[in-house]
Amino acid sequence: MENLLLKNANLVVAAFALAIGLSVALVAWLVTRTVADVPEEDREYKDPPPLGFRLLWYPIHWTSYFLGPVLSGKSYHALLGKLRKAGLEYTISPEQFIAARIVGALLAGILFWWIVGSFDTAKEGEVGIGLSLYFEIAAAGALFGYFYPAIWLRDLLARRRSELLKTLPFYLDIITLCVEAGLNMQGAMGQAVSKGPKGVLRDEVQRVLRDIRAGKNRADSMRAMSDRLNEPNVTSFTTAVIQAELMGMNLGPVLRAQADQRRTERFLRAEKLAMEAPVKMLFPLIAFIFPCTFIVLFFPIAMKFMHEGV
Repeated sequence: MENLLLKNANLVVAAFALAIGLSVALVAWLVTRTVADVPEEDREYKDPPPLGFRLLWYPIHWTSYFLGPVLSGKSYHALLGKLRKAGLEYTISPEQFIAARIVGALLAGILFWWIVGSFDTAKEGEVGIGLSLYFEIAAAGALFGYFYPAIWLRDLLARRRSELLKTLPFYLDIITLCVEAGLNMQGAMGQAVSKGPKGVLRDEVQRVLRDIRAGKNRADSMRAMSDRLNEPNVTSFTTAVIQAELMGMNLGPVLRAQADQRRTERFLRAEKLAMEAPVKMLFPLIAFIFPCTFIVLFFPIAMKFMHEGV
């Protein structure tokens, strides 16, 4: 009787293992079939994606293919505007950026789970890390992986804006000097591209010249640059130049006024940052520098009182 029960138990375990194996194989087949249906992306006219996107490109591309139909138009256009302002318009799409956040959340959650498991060295009979703590740390890692691409994009936008505002007066000076020397606006912008420093503004002006050579109207090309950068200073410059050309005005004084105004604004921003520096230094001064100073000053006094008390 015991042998019969043991035989039946073995059959049940084997059937259960076979069912699990078939389920896993079926899921793997469905996943591979779904992935195989995703078409390849034509990136001939696009720039290479950033390093993090290149390392996880295939899961990002597969996920973005299924995110496209469910992404709302408002979210799509809002994210597309941010990517355009960050210079990633021809690098990644909004669907791929959201897919990168999802893939990053999954990988970060798995990585944090594995790290916690590697530190959990409790033996049999000892109390180790609870399962709830595993899930909490994995959830924290998933949140970090989900929000990190958004933080990276925000920092990229801030860095590009700072660089743009820093180099704009210099480019306006070059364009003004070339126009006052007798060149037209297109030739002055070409000189600014060849002589100016590398950066955001140089790439954008070079793109304007490329659009003009392709047959696009200069006013429309400059408006497109203003829309891409979405910066009030650049919008003011392009609006002034377009209006001056439409009214037949001399561009030299207009460009000179724009250059002087941008230079004055840059000086005012520098003054503002200099005035904010003491306020920003207040917390590290109180939290880190003052305690160390007090320890250095009062330690000999405390030791002297302790020895006198003995």
